[in-house]
Amino acid sequence: MTKLSVNINKIATLRNARGANNPNVVQVAIDCQRFGAQGITVHPRPDERHIRTSDVYALAKVVTTEFNIEGYPDARYMKLIKDTKPAQATLVPDPPDAITSNAGWDTKTNLLFLKDTVAELQSYGTRVSIFLNPDIEMVEFAKQTNTDRIELYTEPYAHNYHKNRELAINDYINASNKALQLGLELNAGHDLDLHNLKYFIQNIPQIAEVSIGHALVCDALYLGLENTIQLYLQKLNLQNQ
Repeated sequence: MTKLSVNINKIATLRNARGANNPNVVQVAIDCQRFGAQGITVHPRPDERHIRTSDVYALAKVVTTEFNIEGYPDARYMKLIKDTKPAQATLVPDPPDAITSNAGWDTKTNLLFLKDTVAELQSYGTRVSIFLNPDIEMVEFAKQTNTDRIELYTEPYAHNYHKNRELAINDYINASNKALQLGLELNAGHDLDLHNLKYFIQNIPQIAEVSIGHALVCDALYLGLENTIQLYLQKLNLQNQ
Protein backbone atom coordinates (compact mmCIF):
# COMPACT_ATOMS: atom_id res chain seq x y z
CA MET A 1 0.00 0.00 0.00
CA THR A 2 1.25 3.47 -0.88
CA LYS A 3 1.84 5.55 2.24
CA LEU A 4 0.09 8.86 2.85
CA SER A 5 2.22 11.74 4.12
CA VAL A 6 0.12 14.73 5.09
CA ASN A 7 1.66 18.09 4.24
CA ILE A 8 0.67 20.48 7.04
CA ASN A 9 1.95 23.73 5.50
CA LYS A 10 -1.60 25.05 5.07
CA ILE A 11 -2.31 24.45 8.75
CA ALA A 12 0.62 26.71 9.55
CA THR A 13 -0.64 29.30 7.04
CA LEU A 14 -3.96 29.45 8.87
CA ARG A 15 -2.22 29.75 12.24
CA ASN A 16 0.06 32.53 11.03
CA ALA A 17 -2.90 34.56 9.76
CA ARG A 18 -3.79 35.46 13.36
CA GLY A 19 -0.35 35.37 14.94
CA ALA A 20 -1.22 33.06 17.82
CA ASN A 21 -1.08 29.26 17.98
CA ASN A 22 -4.48 28.22 16.69
CA PRO A 23 -4.56 25.80 14.98
CA ASN A 24 -1.68 24.14 16.79
CA VAL A 25 0.60 22.71 14.11
CA VAL A 26 2.20 20.17 16.43
CA GLN A 27 -1.16 18.89 17.67
CA VAL A 28 -2.46 18.61 14.10
CA ALA A 29 0.56 16.46 13.20
CA ILE A 30 -0.10 14.23 16.20
CA ASP A 31 -3.76 13.94 15.23
CA CYS A 32 -3.01 13.19 11.56
CA GLN A 33 -0.89 10.26 12.67
CA ARG A 34 -3.56 9.12 15.12
CA PHE A 35 -6.10 9.25 12.28
CA GLY A 36 -3.95 6.94 10.13
CA ALA A 37 -1.47 9.10 8.19
CA GLN A 38 1.84 7.28 7.76
CA GLY A 39 3.92 10.45 7.52
CA ILE A 40 4.06 14.20 8.03
CA THR A 41 5.52 16.57 5.43
CA VAL A 42 6.61 20.17 5.85
CA HIS A 43 8.30 22.69 3.56
CA PRO A 44 9.95 25.37 5.72
CA ARG A 45 10.62 28.30 3.40
CA PRO A 46 13.12 31.04 4.25
CA ASP A 47 10.38 33.66 4.78
CA GLU A 48 8.53 31.34 7.21
CA ARG A 49 5.24 32.18 5.51
CA HIS A 50 3.81 28.93 6.88
CA ILE A 51 6.07 26.38 8.58
CA ARG A 52 8.63 28.07 10.82
CA THR A 53 12.07 26.84 11.75
CA SER A 54 10.84 26.40 15.32
CA ASP A 55 8.00 24.20 14.02
CA VAL A 56 10.48 21.82 12.42
CA TYR A 57 12.32 21.26 15.69
CA ALA A 58 9.05 20.85 17.60
CA LEU A 59 7.63 18.41 15.05
CA ALA A 60 10.79 16.32 15.05
CA LYS A 61 9.97 15.42 18.67
CA VAL A 62 6.44 14.18 18.00
CA VAL A 63 6.42 12.65 14.51
CA THR A 64 6.53 8.93 15.17
CA THR A 65 5.75 7.85 11.60
CA GLU A 66 7.94 9.36 8.85
CA PHE A 67 9.00 12.98 8.97
CA ASN A 68 9.61 14.40 5.48
CA ILE A 69 11.20 17.85 5.14
CA GLU A 70 11.01 19.45 1.70
CA GLY A 71 13.09 22.37 0.56
CA TYR A 72 15.86 23.91 -1.45
CA PRO A 73 19.20 22.66 -0.08
CA ASP A 74 20.70 25.94 1.09
CA ALA A 75 22.73 26.20 4.30
CA ARG A 76 19.59 26.79 6.39
CA TYR A 77 17.90 23.67 5.05
CA MET A 78 20.96 21.49 5.43
CA LYS A 79 21.30 22.52 9.08
CA LEU A 80 17.66 21.62 9.73
CA ILE A 81 18.21 18.14 8.32
CA LYS A 82 21.45 17.65 10.22
CA ASP A 83 19.84 18.73 13.50
CA THR A 84 16.51 16.89 13.22
CA LYS A 85 17.49 13.86 11.11
CA PRO A 86 14.10 13.25 9.51
CA ALA A 87 13.28 10.01 7.77
CA GLN A 88 13.35 11.79 4.42
CA ALA A 89 14.66 14.97 2.83
CA THR A 90 12.93 15.94 -0.42
CA LEU A 91 14.96 18.33 -2.54
CA VAL A 92 13.03 20.91 -4.57
CA PRO A 93 14.52 23.55 -6.89
CA ASP A 94 12.37 26.43 -5.62
CA PRO A 95 13.67 29.98 -5.47
CA PRO A 96 12.97 31.66 -2.10
CA ASP A 97 9.99 33.66 -3.43
CA ALA A 98 8.15 30.76 -5.06
CA ILE A 99 4.50 30.42 -4.07
CA THR A 100 4.65 26.66 -4.42
CA SER A 101 6.84 24.02 -6.04
CA ASN A 102 6.08 24.21 -9.76
CA ALA A 103 8.87 22.31 -11.53
CA GLY A 104 11.29 19.49 -10.97
CA TRP A 105 15.08 19.59 -10.93
CA ASP A 106 17.20 19.70 -14.05
CA THR A 107 19.32 16.83 -12.81
CA LYS A 108 21.64 17.00 -15.80
CA THR A 109 22.65 20.62 -15.28
CA ASN A 110 22.76 20.29 -11.49
CA LEU A 111 24.29 16.83 -11.35
CA LEU A 112 27.43 17.63 -9.34
CA PHE A 113 25.58 19.91 -6.90
CA LEU A 114 22.89 17.31 -6.31
CA LYS A 115 25.40 14.48 -5.98
CA ASP A 116 27.29 16.34 -3.24
CA THR A 117 24.05 17.34 -1.52
CA VAL A 118 22.65 13.80 -1.58
CA ALA A 119 25.87 12.41 -0.11
CA GLU A 120 25.83 14.92 2.75
CA LEU A 121 22.18 14.29 3.59
CA GLN A 122 22.63 10.54 3.50
CA SER A 123 25.57 10.90 5.89
CA TYR A 124 23.03 12.14 8.47
CA GLY A 125 21.09 8.91 8.11
CA THR A 126 18.32 10.53 6.06
CA ARG A 127 16.73 9.08 2.93
CA VAL A 128 16.83 11.49 -0.01
CA SER A 129 14.19 12.11 -2.66
CA ILE A 130 14.60 14.48 -5.62
CA PHE A 131 11.58 16.32 -7.01
CA LEU A 132 11.33 15.62 -10.76
CA ASN A 133 9.18 16.20 -13.79
CA PRO A 134 8.17 12.91 -15.48
CA ASP A 135 11.09 13.07 -17.90
CA ILE A 136 13.15 9.95 -18.62
CA GLU A 137 16.39 11.87 -19.13
CA MET A 138 15.96 13.63 -15.78
CA VAL A 139 15.34 10.26 -14.14
CA GLU A 140 18.51 8.85 -15.67
CA PHE A 141 20.61 11.73 -14.35
CA ALA A 142 18.86 11.49 -10.97
CA LYS A 143 20.20 7.97 -10.70
CA GLN A 144 23.73 9.37 -11.06
CA THR A 145 23.22 11.56 -7.98
CA ASN A 146 22.86 8.39 -5.87
CA THR A 147 19.51 9.56 -4.53
CA ASP A 148 17.31 6.94 -2.88
CA ARG A 149 14.05 8.10 -4.44
CA ILE A 150 12.52 10.53 -6.86
CA GLU A 151 9.26 12.38 -6.29
CA LEU A 152 7.20 12.83 -9.43
CA TYR A 153 5.76 16.34 -9.77
CA THR A 154 2.10 15.59 -10.47
CA GLU A 155 0.55 19.03 -11.14
CA PRO A 156 0.50 18.49 -14.94
CA TYR A 157 -1.23 15.14 -14.39
CA ALA A 158 -3.81 16.73 -12.11
CA HIS A 159 -4.38 19.62 -14.50
CA ASN A 160 -5.07 17.30 -17.44
CA TYR A 161 -6.78 14.45 -15.58
CA HIS A 162 -10.35 15.48 -16.42
CA LYS A 163 -9.48 16.22 -20.05
CA ASN A 164 -7.83 12.90 -20.90
CA ARG A 165 -6.58 10.88 -17.97
CA GLU A 166 -4.94 8.20 -20.12
CA LEU A 167 -2.83 10.81 -21.87
CA ALA A 168 -2.22 12.71 -18.64
CA ILE A 169 -0.60 9.74 -16.94
CA ASN A 170 1.38 8.39 -19.87
CA ASP A 171 4.65 10.27 -19.16
CA TYR A 172 4.41 9.29 -15.49
CA ILE A 173 4.17 5.61 -16.33
CA ASN A 174 7.18 5.85 -18.63
CA ALA A 175 9.25 7.80 -16.10
CA SER A 176 8.26 5.41 -13.31
CA ASN A 177 9.22 2.37 -15.35
CA LYS A 178 12.63 3.89 -16.03
CA ALA A 179 13.12 4.74 -12.36
CA LEU A 180 12.22 1.24 -11.24
CA GLN A 181 14.49 -0.23 -13.91
CA LEU A 182 17.34 1.86 -12.47
CA GLY A 183 16.59 0.81 -8.89
CA LEU A 184 15.06 4.09 -7.72
CA GLU A 185 12.07 4.16 -5.39
CA LEU A 186 9.10 6.39 -6.22
CA ASN A 187 7.18 9.14 -4.46
CA ALA A 188 4.61 11.50 -5.95
CA GLY A 189 2.99 14.77 -5.03
CA HIS A 190 1.40 18.10 -5.95
CA ASP A 191 -2.31 18.62 -6.64
CA LEU A 192 -3.24 15.00 -6.06
CA ASP A 193 -6.76 14.81 -4.61
CA LEU A 194 -9.72 12.52 -3.99
CA HIS A 195 -10.68 12.66 -7.67
CA ASN A 196 -7.38 11.81 -9.37
CA LEU A 197 -5.42 9.87 -6.75
CA LYS A 198 -6.92 6.40 -7.22
CA TYR A 199 -6.31 6.32 -10.98
CA PHE A 200 -2.71 7.44 -10.50
CA ILE A 201 -1.96 4.68 -7.99
CA GLN A 202 -3.82 2.06 -10.01
CA ASN A 203 -1.50 2.75 -12.92
CA ILE A 204 1.69 3.15 -10.87
CA PRO A 205 1.15 0.93 -7.81
CA GLN A 206 4.88 0.97 -7.02
CA ILE A 207 4.58 4.51 -5.63
CA ALA A 208 5.95 4.27 -2.10
CA GLU A 209 4.51 7.52 -0.79
CA VAL A 210 2.31 10.42 -1.78
CA SER A 211 2.58 13.81 -0.11
CA ILE A 212 -0.73 15.67 -0.07
CA GLY A 213 -1.49 18.95 1.64
CA HIS A 214 -3.57 21.64 -0.04
CA ALA A 215 -6.37 19.42 -1.35
CA LEU A 216 -6.50 17.37 1.84
CA VAL A 217 -6.80 20.43 4.06
CA CYS A 218 -9.48 21.88 1.78
CA ASP A 219 -11.44 18.63 1.94
CA ALA A 220 -11.08 18.58 5.72
CA LEU A 221 -12.94 21.91 5.96
CA TYR A 222 -16.03 20.11 4.70
CA LEU A 223 -15.49 16.52 5.76
CA GLY A 224 -13.43 16.76 8.93
CA LEU A 225 -9.75 15.89 9.25
CA GLU A 226 -10.13 12.32 10.50
CA ASN A 227 -12.71 11.39 7.87
CA THR A 228 -10.68 13.04 5.12
CA ILE A 229 -7.53 11.13 5.99
CA GLN A 230 -9.51 7.89 5.96
CA LEU A 231 -10.92 8.73 2.53
CA TYR A 232 -7.43 9.33 1.12
CA LEU A 233 -6.18 6.09 2.66
CA GLN A 234 -9.06 4.26 0.97
CA LYS A 235 -7.97 5.62 -2.41
CA LEU A 236 -4.47 4.28 -1.75
CA ASN A 237 -5.54 0.83 -0.56
CA LEU A 238 -6.07 -0.86 -3.92
CA GLN A 239 -6.48 -4.31 -2.39
CA ASN A 240 -9.82 -3.26 -0.92
CA GLN A 241 -11.15 -1.64 -4.09
